Amino acid sequence: MAVLNIHQRALPASLDEVGRLIDTLAGPTDLLWPHSTWPAMRFDRPLGTGAVGGHGPVRYVVSHYVPGRWIRFAFTGPRGFDGFHEYAVSAEHDHTVLGHTLAMSTHGPARLTWPLIFRPLHDALIEDSFDRAEHAVTGAVARPARWSGTVRRLRLRLAPPT
Repeated sequence: MAVLNIHQRALPASLDEVGRLIDTLAGPTDLLWPHSTWPAMRFDRPLGTGAVGGHGPVRYVVSHYVPGRWIRFAFTGPRGFDGFHEYAVSAEHDHTVLGHTLAMSTHGPARLTWPLIFRPLHDALIEDSFDRAEHAVTGAVARPARWSGTVRRLRLRLAPPT
C-alpha cells in the first residue's frame, strides 16, 4: 500500500526562526517534538546525517539534513515501513510553512497496523508537534490540536504499565 501523509502549519515567523526549531530535535532544548506527551525522539549521536534512532517502536536513520531548513528520516522499523518522514520549512508570502511529510510503501503486517494504529497516532503526534512550534514562535497556540477518541483509546491500550 502506498502512503503519502502531509501536514502543514503556517506560522507568523521568519524562515530562519521556524527553521531553527528543526535543529533542536532530540536535543536538550527540543522545541519541536512533543516529548512530554509522546515517546521522545532519541539518536545515538547529535542530530546529523547518519544518526540512528527513533521514537517508540518507530526506528529510522537521518538520511538528509540541511540545518534550519530540512531533515529526512529513512525508516528502519517497524518491519513493513519502507520510506521516510521529514520536516521542512518554506517561505510563503507573509508567513513560513512548517511541513511534515511521510511517504512510504507498506507490506506485511504494516498494511494493517499503519491505517488502524500508526496513522491516527502519527497524525495526532504531528499536530501536537506543530502546536509546540507555534507556541515556540508566537508564545501561544491559536487552535490547539485535540486528540480523537480513537487516539485516546489507542494510547490507553498501548501505554506501558506503570
